[in-house]
Amino acid sequence: MQQGVGTRSGPGAVPLYGAILLASDMTTERDMRALMPAALGSVTTRVPFSNPTTPENLRAILPHLSKAAGLLVPGTDLPAIYFSCTSATVVLGYEVVRAAIGEHRPGVPVVTPLACALEAYALLGADRIAVMSPYVPETTRVVVDHFEASGLEVTNMVSLDIPDDRDMARMADDDIVEACARAVNDRAQALFVSCTALPAARLAPRIEARIGRPVVTSNLAGLWKVRALAGCAPSPELGTLMGLPLNARIPA
Repeated sequence: MQQGVGTRSGPGAVPLYGAILLASDMTTERDMRALMPAALGSVTTRVPFSNPTTPENLRAILPHLSKAAGLLVPGTDLPAIYFSCTSATVVLGYEVVRAAIGEHRPGVPVVTPLACALEAYALLGADRIAVMSPYVPETTRVVVDHFEASGLEVTNMVSLDIPDDRDMARMADDDIVEACARAVNDRAQALFVSCTALPAARLAPRIEARIGRPVVTSNLAGLWKVRALAGCAPSPELGTLMGLPLNARIPA
């Protein structure tokens, strides 16, 4: 791990990264504990959010992002700030999210799930993906449209039509794996599992064993990039993506 990034002075100082979560998020902090090295600490804050996960409700997050970023231990260096909401980033736009967070944290890299997923698929050499989403169809369509506008072919999508992200967070492991298996068709080179509220990131090795393809989930992508920015070593036991450094590419 690099020295001098995201540190605070004094006894017991540890490297820190920041995270901004929705008020209703019951999953991201669990994924952070499961996927991030123990030597890398975190500071988190939250923004107001009201279900259901419709584009209209997601847009209402924007006025709160800048203030939330300002609450992440002011005066402390951070290697990255992770905004843990896939659909809100798409609805608002990455540059809008980055600018809002940058008002209080200029110069700190802003990490979002979909931007990192696109980077991951480039490294994996995958341009045909299937999508599994717990969202209502309207929100799933926004995510699919974003991938297609970015040059990927979405070969199939499964939308579970769950309106409340707290219910997404309570999905059983077996149900998540089965939904992923339903989403993948023969043309798909990889799978995207959307939503940081869905507890799928820690299931990546199990999902990959079932579908025979790399899987990228929202939190897996975002936390992979945070690890890389903080100088952490790859962890292939956490899935194909977590085994890749940022400058890697799997041969075709």
